[in-house]
Amino acid sequence: MKLWDYPEPVENWDLTINRYATQKVEFGAQGVAEKVAEIEALLRQKIAELDALPNDPELEKAEPDDLEAIKALRPTGQRRLLTSLPDDFRDRLEGAWLARCAGCTLGSIVEGWKVERMERWAAYIGDPFPLVDYWSQAEQPQEPRLLVSQRHDYTPSKMDGVPSDDDLNYTALGLLILEEYGPDFTVEDVGAAWVKYLPVAFTAEGVALDNLHNGVPAMQAGALNNPCQNYIGADIRSDPWGYAAPGWPEKAAEFAWRDAMISHRRNGTYSAMYWSAAIAAAFAVDDPMDALNIALEEIPADCIAAREIRWALDKASSISGYKDAAALCEERYPGIWKSHSIQNNAMTIWGLAVGGDDYTKMIGETVAMGQDNDCTAATAGSIFGAVYGAGAIPEHWTRNFNNTMHSYLKGQRTFALDDMINRFAAQAERVVAG
Repeated sequence: MKLWDYPEPVENWDLTINRYATQKVEFGAQGVAEKVAEIEALLRQKIAELDALPNDPELEKAEPDDLEAIKALRPTGQRRLLTSLPDDFRDRLEGAWLARCAGCTLGSIVEGWKVERMERWAAYIGDPFPLVDYWSQAEQPQEPRLLVSQRHDYTPSKMDGVPSDDDLNYTALGLLILEEYGPDFTVEDVGAAWVKYLPVAFTAEGVALDNLHNGVPAMQAGALNNPCQNYIGADIRSDPWGYAAPGWPEKAAEFAWRDAMISHRRNGTYSAMYWSAAIAAAFAVDDPMDALNIALEEIPADCIAAREIRWALDKASSISGYKDAAALCEERYPGIWKSHSIQNNAMTIWGLAVGGDDYTKMIGETVAMGQDNDCTAATAGSIFGAVYGAGAIPEHWTRNFNNTMHSYLKGQRTFALDDMINRFAAQAERVVAG
């Protein structure tokens, strides 16, 4: 059963308009630029009319954006599992961060690829699929990726440090926000940090960053001219909040709300709150699936994100591998954008369920499922590592990290991995004590 019945997509209208315009210029027609400007103005008007269509009022009641209203719609929950840091916290934190880095790096150069394309590439270069190590070769190896890395930097023969990725840069940015503004940071503080550190952003984050630079207040930056409010971007910023509030899902979800509201609304925000809560819970449990169930206590019970997460958890036992996951995703979410939060929530859940306590199987299968697979493997890595610790990550996934993460944040081109772990541990001590 499909979740949404999308209208048929409007294909390539910008390309069609530009082709007609250039052809008319080539044929010597006059008034082409004026007609193109007229078409553009009409399109903007119709997009505004589309955005102004009234939303379902009952669904709006179940999906508020205000934090207190969100809390009022949560199911009964545990809220806090730990009141002090466990003895093995440092090992779990190291596991979470390293497993996140490896999962993200494995998926990064095939981000958004369909399953069939990954299968063909693996067969062509002779890699097993699902992967059991990093891709041995990258397509277009010398092409730049995320400002400071090249595509071949994600392969074992070229890797020297964790290559650049927006998922990981946002984890580092979350650490900087905590250090500079403290655990009581505000949405406005997040906006200030974005302007200070982010040179570029994408989808919802790109809209919000542009709005911030144009003087839009931080709390409104994610709501203005933003058709990506339910996308995965706030999810990929979830990890620092879970690291800083270990065993305290409610606090991690609150941190995530403050961060997510800069760029997202409704289910985009709830998904971020959910994953932050799951990562926080993972530090206090012995099974990733327990963390996934506990995290549902921190978002509105009847929002679409919660309903679909419950569905994904219910289906998890029937997923034997990436092909099952991809087929079920296509059946339930046809036409959904690869960077939407809803189906990627399911992929992350299924990757953890299929992988169990085998890290290699877990990230290999998660990446193989497709969709926004560097994001899903990274988030699943955080939860896996927080549950099982650094010792559960096979050495070949981290041997080329060389205690370095490459970053495109302004003024922060590298981070030492052990230093980040120490700094997150300090923030966790600060939050738990508070």
